[in-house]
Amino acid sequence: MTAQETQSNVEKALDEIRPFLMSDGGNIKLLSIEDSIVKVQLEGACTGCSVNQMTLKNGVEATIKKYAPQIEQVINVV
Repeated sequence: MTAQETQSNVEKALDEIRPFLMSDGGNIKLLSIEDSIVKVQLEGACTGCSVNQMTLKNGVEATIKKYAPQIEQVINVV
């Protein structure tokens, strides 16, 4: 899979997740994809949410891996 295809698939995954985050007053922004690590930034209500690490691993990372299985980790950059 090319870097462009990977980015496209990660964007599709984020588009699937975004409505759930927005319903809670948050959002997510893709910052970069380096090797097999995706760097994102949680925004809005998500930044101070006590469960944002759980959301990141169980929701965001799992969905991204569904679209782009080569991704190993998703990191929230504050």
